[in-house]
Amino acid sequence: MIDAEYVRNHIEAGLPGGQARVSTPDNTHFEAVVVAPQFAGKRPLQRHQLVYATLGAAVGREIHALSIEAYTPEEWASRTAATGR
Repeated sequence: MIDAEYVRNHIEAGLPGGQARVSTPDNTHFEAVVVAPQFAGKRPLQRHQLVYATLGAAVGREIHALSIEAYTPEEWASRTAATGR
């Protein structure tokens, strides 16, 4: 079964050095916040494509929808410093 832990593990395995937080209300719709050095110099679409690639055929099948926020470590550090989270 696909669940948040499955999605998180696959994203982190596919983006070495990256970290993901994944939530889901129903194990078909997922929200992910992904911080990975591989995103440096990439446009948002390219970042999303990298995340989708880590999940393979599950996207569009078991994973009906995936909302992604993708940040470089530097962007994430700036964001968390600004918001205090």
